[in-house]
Amino acid sequence: MRRDKVHPMSGFARRFSEYFEYSSFRSSEWFASMLACAFLLSNSCPSHATVIYSTGFEASEGYKTNIDLVGQNGWIGAGSGGNRIVSGLFRGKGQQAYIGIKPPVGGDSSLAVYQPITNKSLPHVQFSVTMALFDSTNTNYDDFYWAVFNQQGDQLFTLDFDNYELNLYYWLDGTNNRTWSGLDFTNGVQYPLSIDLDFANNRWSATFNRNVVATNQLITTIGAPRNLGDIDAAWGIYDTNAPGNNYLVFDDYQISATAPAPQLKIFGLLNGAPVLRLSGQPDSAYALEFSSNLTGWTPLTTNVPVSGSFDYVDRTAVGVKSRFYRGRWVP
Repeated sequence: MRRDKVHPMSGFARRFSEYFEYSSFRSSEWFASMLACAFLLSNSCPSHATVIYSTGFEASEGYKTNIDLVGQNGWIGAGSGGNRIVSGLFRGKGQQAYIGIKPPVGGDSSLAVYQPITNKSLPHVQFSVTMALFDSTNTNYDDFYWAVFNQQGDQLFTLDFDNYELNLYYWLDGTNNRTWSGLDFTNGVQYPLSIDLDFANNRWSATFNRNVVATNQLITTIGAPRNLGDIDAAWGIYDTNAPGNNYLVFDDYQISATAPAPQLKIFGLLNGAPVLRLSGQPDSAYALEFSSNLTGWTPLTTNVPVSGSFDYVDRTAVGVKSRFYRGRWVP
């Protein structure tokens, strides 16, 4: 296929894993103890997934069933062919999207539909979708894909659902041969698909119907930029002279992301103001916030630790008896 473009915690224990408190210091011994405590507590902060994009293609989101998916709510298409919103194909799930049925025109051999992701600093991404492939009635069969692209338009890797063989394969960039996952599928059956993309370490894994498709594979084998541009639903015609009228239906399309939890450290006082250091993923944005009650949070600054950390002097804390701080990744 080618496309033109170039363990949960609760209550009190959880609070102490995420935050630390600054208090007005009255002795150097107590101050040193507080520094050590703050460092250990901030080191134990968990990472939290943040939803970057999610849709169920519902009417309440503004999706209409009488027009193409492409052009609705920011969805873009490359190539041509059938793509619409339908209702009731997944029982109890409202509306779904599909590609297929109506073949491409004007010499096109494929159609890809996608929602562009504009955030360039997503070190770890999770993609999930519910999908089903429906059979052709004209004895011609095609391939349907989930393809991952970077923001430069490079196709990184692809999951290939061969609707003739009813087998699931995957392709890596820089290779000309697909690899069978060992999995198959049945037409008309709903399946969950999940992909985990660790851009920082150049690795991806996937499950289909909770079975492993692949694990610890390279996102790129040729050194392409490691970032997320879009995850496409695509239809590739096997024989352009005899296209199938098969189709891919999908729902609950979601992209989430995590970043390594930031670490907070307090160094001391500067003219009565606490000096804070936030360490995190280079080139990712983090917000530094404070609270007096662990309920309401007030922003102090949002910054990018280009070299892995940044420092901040909280002059607004001068004379304040106590204050809690947290660092938060900003996708």
